Amino acid sequence: MRVVAGALKGRRLVSPPAATTRAATERIRESLFAILEPVIADARVLDLFAGAGSLGIEALSRGAAHATFVERDRKALSAIRANVAATGTGDRARVVAASVLTYLGGATGAGGGALASEARFDLVFCDPPFAEVEVLSATLAHEGLRASLAPGALVVARVLRKHRPALPDGVRIERDKPIGEEALLFLRYDAAR
Repeated sequence: MRVVAGALKGRRLVSPPAATTRAATERIRESLFAILEPVIADARVLDLFAGAGSLGIEALSRGAAHATFVERDRKALSAIRANVAATGTGDRARVVAASVLTYLGGATGAGGGALASEARFDLVFCDPPFAEVEVLSATLAHEGLRASLAPGALVVARVLRKHRPALPDGVRIERDKPIGEEALLFLRYDAAR
């Protein structure tokens, strides 16, 4: 797996050996970042269910100011750390070893406040295992996610086209980009909640 474009174009990224993660293919990343090009510069990025960190690192390569990677799998965490080190993005990256729902609890004060102290995010990638549709729905509905968003933030969920998550009130699909059997859902959250 390689970085597709930007300052780090062509840099090799390692993937965790476990079958618990699935990296976004080059085709997915090309389609995703072609759409995000107008908003990626200087963005603060949150990469949930980060796997090897390919989405967050791609964002950094294309000019994002900072990326926070959240992952609970030990092998995936090792891959993220190796990829951050190999790309020289450590000064613009934070790797968090936690489940996504525990991490998001920090925005509401339930998880020790770890997230509450961070600046809000302009762009969020949400890419859990496809089999965990309930986890994706719970993540998208989590008040901590809403609390972590900067005004006008965009949340991108990668899903199977045949298994759509339930969307909470106040969330709309701004764009639905089908790619083979998958889809990228570009979501906007209402500001007033």
